[in-house]
Parts: sequence; structure tokens; C-alpha cells
Amino acid sequence: MLKGKTVLLGVTGSIAAYKTASLASALKKLHADVHVLMTQNAVNFINPITFETLTGNKCLVDTFDRNFEYSVEHVSLAKKADVVMIAPASANVIGKIAHGIADDMLTTTVMACRCRKIVAPAMNTNMFENPIVQDNMKILEKYGYEVISPAVGYLACGDTGAGKMPEPELLLEYILQEIACEKDMQGLNVLVTAGPTQEAADPVRYLTNHSTGKMGYAIATVCARRGASVTLVSGPTALKKPQFVRTVEITTAKEMFEAVTERAAEQDIIVKAAAVADYRPKSVSSEKMKKKDGELTLELERTDDILAWLGGHKRPGQFLCGFAMETQDLIGNARQKLQKKNLDMIVANSLRVEGAGFGGDTNVVTMITENEELSLGKMSKEETASKIMDRIMDIRAAEDIGGSENNRI
Repeated sequence: MLKGKTVLLGVTGSIAAYKTASLASALKKLHADVHVLMTQNAVNFINPITFETLTGNKCLVDTFDRNFEYSVEHVSLAKKADVVMIAPASANVIGKIAHGIADDMLTTTVMACRCRKIVAPAMNTNMFENPIVQDNMKILEKYGYEVISPAVGYLACGDTGAGKMPEPELLLEYILQEIACEKDMQGLNVLVTAGPTQEAADPVRYLTNHSTGKMGYAIATVCARRGASVTLVSGPTALKKPQFVRTVEITTAKEMFEAVTERAAEQDIIVKAAAVADYRPKSVSSEKMKKKDGELTLELERTDDILAWLGGHKRPGQFLCGFAMETQDLIGNARQKLQKKNLDMIVANSLRVEGAGFGGDTNVVTMITENEELSLGKMSKEETASKIMDRIMDIRAAEDIGGSENNRI
């Protein structure tokens, strides 16, 4: 994912420095070229050899290291960098960078960088809340730095409050958001639906399905990384909310209908990946239905057809993509849905195919439009999401070109 990208990690004097080792390892696994710069105080918390082992690159501490290759290192690294993250960032280093002080390898290199710079503060709560530190962070933001809000919790000093460095997984998301993808969707509004709905029968029981939301969440994440403004309307899932995405949580099909339809007009692309209930109990008992001898009949009624509504209200230039999960006649049923709902594309998969369906981390899909069918092999849901959005963007581009040519004629 990050092959050909150079990431500079700055490590300052904080007990949280050990977390940056996990971040460096994760970046390396994604094939990034990772370089670590440490302040002299940071080496008291973690040994530079740790980072050299994880990254395969020399960890730089001294600006005037005469045992390293002949070059102006702070300039050469700054030119190579695609993104810089200082994590943990101490109050001292935040203050120095905010006021243009460059007196070691880390601060000197950061000053020479033109790429995006991200800072993850980590310090005692009282230090973090000090007005001087708060002002320094505002200065960094003024100059284009991104400052990640620290986590709140129990600190190494024994205090409880803001000041914990976020976990490496979250820091990685910030880096991926910045450099993982080209920003070819910048300026586009995208709405994605994901997960199941739950239709109550009584205060205890509900009707639902096996959807986990993984496919829709992957699509939302990919769109955000490509620069889109993304709204995710999600049914109940066990997944963490994607970073850099506005998430609207719903429970029922009716709530999803309302959440989607009130936002639909402003969207450039809508991807309906949710598994919405087709039916709900006609009446909901206010008390738990007690078990009795004999059979129980539960009368059902249709829910609102969100996709049909969107197809009927689709504005010019809006792209509408649906999903079809089938157990038989995959292509035929999907094509019927494509035409009936007035979709631009439908993504079909089958529960009968190994690696597809609910719950897994992979999918096997066929992308269907009026004139073509493109089948993808088994791949991760994030890779599948990327391929789906690639195809949608290609179709949009072709339609724009055709429209422009017609206008010229």
C-alpha cells in the first residue's frame, strides 16, 4: 500500500516512545521506506537500535554524525519525505518547532520539509493543558501542521486526563489518509450505507441478517483516503468507526431510509452496501412475548425500498451503485435489480462462492453495468472497495468526456 513512499518518524523524550516502534513496524509491513529521527532525550526511553532493526535504516540523532554517509542529511531526508509524523511530541519540541528553533537533527529536518507534517502530543495532563503549550499547538496548526488530539486516560505519571499518545493503529490511519492514495476524489460528496438493520418484534427480540458491515466500511475508508467527503450510514456493527468519515448510526430500515433520503440530493456518488431488511414485524409488542405451547405466527410488512427511492430521485450527474447478494442466478437477478432500481452499477456476489459473503475479510464480486460485466477474483474487502471505486470513477470520467464532446459539437 505504501510502496515507494517515504515516512519520517520523529521521536522525542516521552515514555510513549515505545509505541512508535509498533508504528514503524506497521509502516514497514506496508512497504514504506521508514526513517526515524530521535532527540537526544528520546534515547533515554528507547534505543535507536530498535528502530534500525525495524526499519532497516540508520536512526539519526546527531545532526553532525560523521560516521554516516556524506550528505546534508536533514536536507536530503526532507526532500525524500512524503509525510512527517512526530510521535510522541513533547512540549519542548512542540515549542521549539512552533517558534522556528532548529537545534538538532529532528527539528532541523522538520524545518526543511515541505510535505505534510503531523504531530501527536504526549505529556502530563497539566503540561498539555498549559496555555503556553496550547498556544504553541495553535501556532503549528496555523502553519499547516496537523495536531492529533491526545487520548484521555491513566498516564505513566499516575495522573488521569488528556495527554496519552494515541495507539499506533490510529497514528497509522493518519499517515494512510495522507499518502496511501491519490486524491482523485477530492471535492466529491459520497454516501455509503453499511451493515444490517434490526427490526424489533418486542423489547427483547428483533429480525436481522448476518451482515457485518465490513464491505461498506472498506468503501467508506477508501473514498476518504482518496479525498472524498464521506458520509457513512451504518446499521449496528462491531466495527470501529472509520477515521475521517462522518458516521450516522441507525438501527432500523426506516431510520436508514430517513438518514439516506435527507442527504441524497447533495451526493455525487451513493454506494448502497447495507443489507437492509425487506420486511419488519407489522406490530411490535410493548412487552416480551412469552413462550406458549404451539406455533407462533409473526405477521410482516414491507419496509421502504431505499434503493428504488434513490433510483427514482436520482439527479443528473449522480452515480448510484447498489449491491446484490444472491444464492442462485447471480448475474440474472443482479441485472434485473440494476434495471428495476435505475442503477448505474450493481456489485453482485454469491453466498455459494468461497471467500465471498457475510463476515469474512475477503470478497468475490462481479461489477455489472448496462453494457458490461467485470468479475474480480478473491481479494480483501479493501482491495475490492478500491476496484469498485476505480470503476465508478472511470465511468464518471468517460461520461464527462462524452458530455463535453457533445457540447462542443
